[in-house]
Amino acid sequence: MAIALEQTKTRAVRKRIPTTRRERWAWYFYDFGNSAYAAVVLLAVYSAYFQGQVVGGSQGTRLWGISVGIAMLIVAVLSPILGTLADFSASKKRFLLFFTTLSVIFTAALFFVMPGDIFAGMLFFILAETGYRAAQVFYNALLPEIAAPEEMGKVSGNGWAFGSLGGIVCLLIVLALIMSIGGTTIVRFSFLITAVFYLISSIPLFLWLRERAEPQPLRQGEGYIGVAFRRLSDTFRAVRQYREFIKFIIAFLIYNDGIMMALNFAAIIGAVLFGMTQQQLIVFMIIIQITSVAGAYVFGILADRWSSKRSLIVSLAIMIGAVVWMVFVQNVTVFFVIGAIAGFALTGVQSVSRTLVGQFAPEEKSAEFYGFFEVGGRTSSFIGPAVYGFIAAEAALILGGRGMDTINAEQTGIRIAIGSIVAFLLFGLVLLLKIRQPETEEIGQSSASL
Repeated sequence: MAIALEQTKTRAVRKRIPTTRRERWAWYFYDFGNSAYAAVVLLAVYSAYFQGQVVGGSQGTRLWGISVGIAMLIVAVLSPILGTLADFSASKKRFLLFFTTLSVIFTAALFFVMPGDIFAGMLFFILAETGYRAAQVFYNALLPEIAAPEEMGKVSGNGWAFGSLGGIVCLLIVLALIMSIGGTTIVRFSFLITAVFYLISSIPLFLWLRERAEPQPLRQGEGYIGVAFRRLSDTFRAVRQYREFIKFIIAFLIYNDGIMMALNFAAIIGAVLFGMTQQQLIVFMIIIQITSVAGAYVFGILADRWSSKRSLIVSLAIMIGAVVWMVFVQNVTVFFVIGAIAGFALTGVQSVSRTLVGQFAPEEKSAEFYGFFEVGGRTSSFIGPAVYGFIAAEAALILGGRGMDTINAEQTGIRIAIGSIVAFLLFGLVLLLKIRQPETEEIGQSSASL
């Protein structure tokens, strides 16, 4: 009864404080900034710089996968505990500020990574990536506070679309500098630009967006860490009431492997298979970002008009088709076309997946549910890049040992590893087909029944 009253109070507080247009734009602008980080560091510039110049060869592919995996594992461990604390203490914005600051600082620190600085290159990236991924737990958890369940698809899609524009703007700035100046120094300088871009874009959220939830009082003699583990234990015991959510998380864990592998190794695939220059890689990623805007917008609308599940199935099917095509492509122009199609689909997958979590989650446990969402995503992201890097590197070594020249061995290893992306996406799609999405009225009832 006390829990039910507490939930009624939480919902009442949200009704008394409607979301303003400025608050939603502040939320969108944060995505505008952190998408610049993803575009420059993960997709277009640092991944290729680390693989090709900091390390080099198939070992660079392996160490990149390990670096991504370590960051994801850290976030997977921290997410459920920190998500619980954020819900109880109504401090989503505080955690978001901490991890955003961490990411901004170490994104800027990537400027100091020179060719051969393997340890520093891995360490600074792991810290920047940890901050970026952990911040998303609390950024995503703010979605139910600024959007009603029936409009989450549209708001989430708008966030992805506007965020993708941020990636495009930052990439255009970096591309102009690289084309006009050139050299390794300006490539490294792009990380300073990205850090500043991320920082400035995040400021409106911290100034304008008001957190709706109210902090809950501690029991006598109980601390916040104890609360985190107690509420986490309560959530585990109650999770049997959310079987469809658990089934969704399992499916997400698997198909998200494929998405993260495609994202984290896109620049490496382009550089190794087609010898793409840094300028070409940036143009390639700009095309992906442009089609991502359209994908996020279209699949956000479809999630509201059809259902989130149906929209997610369509986007996954398109992504699978694009990756299968990639295995056989020999022409760099066709690779650009595949990238455009994949960009359109992958943001649909990511945006609609985020929407589904908000639809499954009781209002007062949004950060906890998004924490578990991050556990699934980051655990899978730990496995996926490591698997891809291992397959690509080991295949290259085996083929090289059988007499194939180094370049062809590395390229063939990359193509073999692409097949693992298809496997993860396809298996995740099969599991997704078995999930029943809750209706809007069911979401409200599940919140009231806890």
